[in-house]
Amino acid sequence: MDDVQQRIDSLVKGNKVVLFMKGTAQFPMCGFSGRAIQVLKACGVDAPTTVNVLEDEAIRQGIKEYAQWPTIPQLYVNGEFVGGSDIMMEMYQSGELQQVLAKA
Repeated sequence: MDDVQQRIDSLVKGNKVVLFMKGTAQFPMCGFSGRAIQVLKACGVDAPTTVNVLEDEAIRQGIKEYAQWPTIPQLYVNGEFVGGSDIMMEMYQSGELQQVLAKA
């Protein structure tokens, strides 16, 4: 595992809720990242750990390889990949995301 993958792994496994996104929770830089933050807030997660992939090109590319998921944002809960914005929205609407987050 190279340095970037180790950094990502440490972030994912060292935090209960991690969102790799474009921008910050206060200033999302794309609609999908903004929607992901809104879904987390609606689930009662006020301060998730966020990683702005726009600040680090190695992380931006590395996170896609880490989960073998081509898009950003990416949500991890308790070290497990949950999904991107669309999956988060579907899980939220079904109540599944709230259950996953409750375990965090």
